Amino acid sequence: MAGIGGVRFSPLNSANTGVNNSIRKISTGSNRPSASYGASEYAIARRMTSNIGAYEQSIKNTQNSNAMLNTAAGAINNTVESLTTLRENIMNAMNGTNNSSDLATIQKGIGQTISQINENASVSYNGQRLIDGSNPGSTIAGSFGYETVQFGNMTAEGLGLSDSEGNPTVNVSDGSTPLSSALDVVDKALNDALDQATSIGAAQQGLNYQEANYTTASENLQASESQIDDLDIAAEVVKLKSNQAQEQLAMFGIKAQMNMKRDTVSNLLGQ
Repeated sequence: MAGIGGVRFSPLNSANTGVNNSIRKISTGSNRPSASYGASEYAIARRMTSNIGAYEQSIKNTQNSNAMLNTAAGAINNTVESLTTLRENIMNAMNGTNNSSDLATIQKGIGQTISQINENASVSYNGQRLIDGSNPGSTIAGSFGYETVQFGNMTAEGLGLSDSEGNPTVNVSDGSTPLSSALDVVDKALNDALDQATSIGAAQQGLNYQEANYTTASENLQASESQIDDLDIAAEVVKLKSNQAQEQLAMFGIKAQMNMKRDTVSNLLGQ
């Protein structure tokens, strides 16, 4: 390679390129910071990095979805407890030892329990109502595909415990509702609540498996990507120092050649 005054700079350029390459590698921690360092290996490593990012986001999605389902499951568990109490109240009312005053007291407790069930159904997560009938389900996105978790209507009306006006369909105080029929209504509501609890529990179990699979896939892919792209910093620092030394020697050689040519020209002019 030609240089100034016929002095060739090829060793200097080579050493300078080596210095720049080492500095770029060390600064990025990557053995292939661009495609110019190995096109196929660079493409494979970047594709792996992209997939790792997708797995990591999938893990976050499953964790956030599990938190949402935990919120819904907690409210449904409270509803199951409320329905269990409601069933006990009706069975108490079926006891022939109760007078009208006792039945009125039991009915008041039933009304309070039904109100609590509506409170349970109003639970929300991140601004979204979950089990009041307004949310048909939630889609969970992941690298292995999509899954939709269905939500039911866990309000008193949705469970058949009240009409559209909010009036209880279970009345033990005035004889308008046969107690056996009232018990059937509550039993159906309890079964519906338990079905919803079971569905959410199964979805959570599936999410836990998915999270474990995403974590395993991410860890294995990170190990493979590390083999391809991670830089041996210590070895590259040694290479950098070697290239810097060669760069200095090349500069010294160029200066020596230029001084020699200048002296030669001066001697010729002095003759």
